[in-house]
Amino acid sequence: MNVGKLILGGVSAILVAANAANAPSVNAAEFNLTISSWAPPKHGLNAQMWPSLIKMMEEATGGRVTAEVKYGIAPPPAQMDLVIDGAADMSVIFHGYQAGRFTATKLIELPGYDGNAEAASVAYWRVHQKYLAKAKEHRGVKLIGLHTHGPAQLHSNVKVTSLSEIKGMKIRVPGGVGSEVGNALGATGIKVPAPKVYETLASRTADGVVMPLETRGGFKLTEVAKNVYVIPGGLYRGSFAFIMNEEVFDSLPADVRQALEEKVFGEPASRMAGAIWDANDDKARKLTNDTAGNSINSASDADIATYKPIAEKIVGSVLAEITAKGIDAAAAHRMVQTEMSAN
Repeated sequence: MNVGKLILGGVSAILVAANAANAPSVNAAEFNLTISSWAPPKHGLNAQMWPSLIKMMEEATGGRVTAEVKYGIAPPPAQMDLVIDGAADMSVIFHGYQAGRFTATKLIELPGYDGNAEAASVAYWRVHQKYLAKAKEHRGVKLIGLHTHGPAQLHSNVKVTSLSEIKGMKIRVPGGVGSEVGNALGATGIKVPAPKVYETLASRTADGVVMPLETRGGFKLTEVAKNVYVIPGGLYRGSFAFIMNEEVFDSLPADVRQALEEKVFGEPASRMAGAIWDANDDKARKLTNDTAGNSINSASDADIATYKPIAEKIVGSVLAEITAKGIDAAAAHRMVQTEMSAN
């Protein structure tokens, strides 16, 4: 057992969310795991997803396993190595921050999917289990959930009402498919982690950012990017994974591991995260409509038609990359679409 990471005894979980007070008592917890988190405390990842996952773990194990969130251990791109090295027991990673390390995960980032984040996250987990796991891109960690935010849209201070206006803009892009979309639209890509988005826009280092609607609340974009250009299905989606240190998981008693595998990890955790992304998209849309000086501008039919071949070219390129990993990318892509339609 990694004693430095699993603290035995009567330790209460330190939850960072306002609603964490409603979590069940964990005074009898045998295992208190350390979660490394990099988003702002009020962002949905910390205010809702981690507290929800902690509660799910507590309930599944009868209070034997809990966790606490800690900030500032490492920047977003370093989270996977942090967990592999045992400096934290759990974290959430954004695959696009690590160019070259993840390819199969780009499948869920593709434009053109019709459906919300919950449906996409459930489909993502199922498709990963059937196809994408073959790439072994999460080797070194215990993969405990996969999820994607809602459709990403363009947020900017200057009002954008046409796809053609994006050309020449300095746009913060996330890496992965999001960066490929920016290039295809003629934007100058500026790559910074999500926690740096507010200051990047406030300093005018970037003219805009492509992110889901929820960021208008989670990263206070209503203050620095007052306009949103919305295209059906979004320009891309983001890919996230909940991960855990393998040694820590293996050191847990067999019945605890079984409870976590059956009731928390995998599809339940993925669905939970996707549903929270959706709820926060809805809140952010209302926030934008209610905030003076903010506006949401919908793409025209002409812009939707213009973007379709751009998206199709990106899809073809990414599927070719995934195929080169020995995966039936076309079948995996169809499965995402089918699963999203069924959810």
